Amino acid sequence: MSTNEGKFTQWSKIRNTILLLRIPFSFFLSPVYFFALVCCPAADFSRALQVFVLLHLLVYPASNGYNSFMDKDTESIGGLQFPPKPDKNLFWLTLIMDAIALSWAWVLNPVFAIMVLTYILASRAYSWRGIRLKKYPIGGFLTVFIFQGAWTLAMVFCGVNSEFPLLFIPPLPMIISSCLIGAVYPLTQIYQHEQDKNDGVKTLSMLLGFRGTFVFAGLFFLVANTCLFFFLRHLGLMEFYFRFAICNLPVIFFFLGWARKVWIDTSQANFRNTMLMNLISAIFLNISFISMLA
Repeated sequence: MSTNEGKFTQWSKIRNTILLLRIPFSFFLSPVYFFALVCCPAADFSRALQVFVLLHLLVYPASNGYNSFMDKDTESIGGLQFPPKPDKNLFWLTLIMDAIALSWAWVLNPVFAIMVLTYILASRAYSWRGIRLKKYPIGGFLTVFIFQGAWTLAMVFCGVNSEFPLLFIPPLPMIISSCLIGAVYPLTQIYQHEQDKNDGVKTLSMLLGFRGTFVFAGLFFLVANTCLFFFLRHLGLMEFYFRFAICNLPVIFFFLGWARKVWIDTSQANFRNTMLMNLISAIFLNISFISMLA
């Protein structure tokens, strides 16, 4: 092998490792972060920015990378239609990113660091083949439902506020966050039934079926919407609820249109439509929550 070919191979490995972190996929998790800021009584901008970077550029990508290392997918996964083959470099990079995130979190707030560590451990238990919670439809769902929803909201709250203890976190926003995640989670699995089956994984979407996945997602979004209505009405902020409702009309229209297509033809439950659903919901949820911060 020539020197140039060796350099190309090395750069190719680095590129593949970075791709498997699926950093853009972190955007799909950002609505919970912005909703947490809405609920924070005195969020400091500098701390809020640091928490955003820490979670979306370190913790979430490391979790994605570790999951890719364990799964070794050959077909489409969240954020990557054609995933490259992972190698040991990916594993070590995820450990380095976690170490940096935990060190940074400790500087911000030791309690926040403990919460980040707990999130990382839950994420590893979800993917690691020694435990592999993701292969259980209910166990996998509950792990994501709790830790990407309520736990993340509490984690952000703790990270951006150094003066307020966890007891100050209102429970209803935690329920709302988990329900929003619960609505999206089975939809992200709907195009992977065959791939998951071949890997010995039984997802919630497989358990529910194509139609049941949409019914489940719709019910959870309805619960999140209802809880948000009562939460904002209690605070006398109904204007915020109307912003949320209007901003999320495109999400509802796309969801209903996609559900109708899948109802007729299950081949419409594909990677492209799933990623569009994730993108549209993340964009408009973020717009609605950021508008509440203005």
